[in-house]
Amino acid sequence: MRSTVRYPDAPRLDAADEFHGEVVADPYRWLENPADPRTRAWTAAQEELFACERARWADLPAWHATLAELSRVPLSSPPRPRGDRMFVNRREPGADHPVLVVRTGETERVLVSPLALDPGGGTVLEAWHPSLEGGLLAYQLSSGGTEDSLLRVLDVATGAVVDGPVDRVRRTPVAWLPGGGAFYYVRRLPPELNPGEERYHRRVYLHRVGTGPGEDALVFGEGQDKTRFYTVAVTPDGRWLSVSATTGTGPATDLWLADLSDGALDRPRFRPVQQGTGARSALRMAPGTAPGDPLWLRTDHDAPRGRVVVATPADPSPARWRTLIPERPDAVLEDFVPLTGDGLPRPLALVSWTRHAVSEITVHDLADGRELATVPLPGSGTVGAISTRPGGGHEAWFGYSDHTTSPVNLRYDARAGAVEPWPRPAGPRWSARVRTSHVTFPSKDGTPVRMFVLSSRGVPDRPRPAIVTGYGGFGVSMSPGYMPQALAWIEAGGVYAVACVRGGGEEGETWHHAGTGPRKQNVFDDLDAATDHLIERGWTAPGMIGVTGESNGGLLAGAALTQHPEKYGAVVCVAPLLDMLGYERHGMGPSWRPEYGSVADPEDFAVLRAYSPYHRVREGVRYPPVLFAAAEGDTRVDPSHSRKMCALLQHASTGPGPVLLRVERDVGHGARAASRTTALLADAFAFLARHLGLATPAVAAPAAATAAGSTARAATVPASAGTTPA
Repeated sequence: MRSTVRYPDAPRLDAADEFHGEVVADPYRWLENPADPRTRAWTAAQEELFACERARWADLPAWHATLAELSRVPLSSPPRPRGDRMFVNRREPGADHPVLVVRTGETERVLVSPLALDPGGGTVLEAWHPSLEGGLLAYQLSSGGTEDSLLRVLDVATGAVVDGPVDRVRRTPVAWLPGGGAFYYVRRLPPELNPGEERYHRRVYLHRVGTGPGEDALVFGEGQDKTRFYTVAVTPDGRWLSVSATTGTGPATDLWLADLSDGALDRPRFRPVQQGTGARSALRMAPGTAPGDPLWLRTDHDAPRGRVVVATPADPSPARWRTLIPERPDAVLEDFVPLTGDGLPRPLALVSWTRHAVSEITVHDLADGRELATVPLPGSGTVGAISTRPGGGHEAWFGYSDHTTSPVNLRYDARAGAVEPWPRPAGPRWSARVRTSHVTFPSKDGTPVRMFVLSSRGVPDRPRPAIVTGYGGFGVSMSPGYMPQALAWIEAGGVYAVACVRGGGEEGETWHHAGTGPRKQNVFDDLDAATDHLIERGWTAPGMIGVTGESNGGLLAGAALTQHPEKYGAVVCVAPLLDMLGYERHGMGPSWRPEYGSVADPEDFAVLRAYSPYHRVREGVRYPPVLFAAAEGDTRVDPSHSRKMCALLQHASTGPGPVLLRVERDVGHGARAASRTTALLADAFAFLARHLGLATPAVAAPAAATAAGSTARAATVPASAGTTPA
């Protein structure tokens, strides 16, 4: 039955593009212009329609209350130690924004509070970097969701801003020199130099604190591709400066190294470490390193799952690399940090791995790479980046979370081989009512694909309303993590599945490569096979399963919607890519060519044309109900993707509908206020529940474990508990 919803008028115009001799219609091209009065009127009408439909969702208040309660967990970054100070970005339960605090002993003091600076909640802290001694802090704030930031420096002792603002930055890395008088960072060229390409043309600069950014010395980036991203790092002794570069979001890394003791700081003499190999690599150096001493690289060069190699600054080229920690056939290398502090019997290395997306940490002899021990973890979950003291030490800090445990920071003491919460918290929230099954199934071409299935029983008992989600791009892994929306769905009686499809990083660079460019259809086939597995095994049934995804995951959801509309009872696309023939025209699109390809290439065009969700919609097809969620401030994925696809589906579908567009203002693709995240999730899951037949959720009761209880759980419950291999 065709939808009885009266959709806003959207004229279909004769706009079209010609690609390699093929004319492709684009009837809603006019919706790409947000300033067009027609676009404004159409968007306003869509907002009115969404508000009317939303008012009919009787379960929405219960979803909002449940999600708000499940989201009331403490969140903090692992500490960044500097001298006797610890810097932590922390959000208290119920707070809308995190605050950046400095901790000395047991005393804490707020340094940066976005909400204090902007009570409206539209300002977010994008990045922060304390100086090596901990006396200064470089921090970046953005507003309105744009992610375009202003960089300032404050005096940690007084809280006074002593430098900035510096514009044209976007989560730039900051590499402090000893003493805090200067740092290297990344900044875009003035926009007037390259009209229409204002988000590109980055360069590495040297900035001296107390001077204007116009006086900064350009030290690297001239003559490079406009889409290049850079990172910079300086060893704690100030001797070695390293620069890494990637073209767009491609994995291949070029690396350069400069000896700052041999030349002026504003004219470093770079020598290549790695260029044109196609490998992803990251450099690690200890303070006090001389030209003949070891440096280490984490790399997938000749090792798609990653290995650690040793070289020297005197000759760091790949031909001179020696494998220290070899590639593992069963795990992907994620992080490597040396521990070289006093009190250790020998220098050590901590190495973080993921095995089928589940983290583990091993301890190695830094001299010969021998594995000495493993770091005990609370369960089968995810470990974040490892933090250590800049000058070396015996301690390391990292975050941990899993599907049923909210994030917690852990401290590892290499002298004792022990792990403990840091600082000792009231305890994470965890749910004993949710079980995780880690299943494997064949994709269309026979490739084994893994998926986490979250449910109340751990095995299929009857078909239940289910959600399947994934990402499948840019080497991003769908690792276990605390998801309030998943817990709420399961508490209400549903099943929540996370598919680790190709294009991600769950099985290394080969797995990522298998879902890029001309191989992108593999990603969509993997999700389709995941859906079939859930149905065939009795977890759910056709029409009871919904698909949701965000950003590149929104492309995945859009492909499922247009390639297999008969299988899904509802679809939610958040900030999705949908017009794959036009993605290069907007936002950060040109940076994604290494992932998707370009319409300028005839072969790439044919692939993009074949799967682009916007171009696969057919009139007269019974599409399921769909909710598109877009943010007007999104500078990565242009909201026109959602506008155009919404208009097209409202015109073409003969399904029961509705097809809705949810629009937000003053937020973008990245960080946002917690209350706005909860509101978005509540709308999305109330929509899914309504169309998949899920009951009203009960408001979740607080379920925080004490620190002692959390530690006891980790000690008495095996790491596999709550996980059913299949």
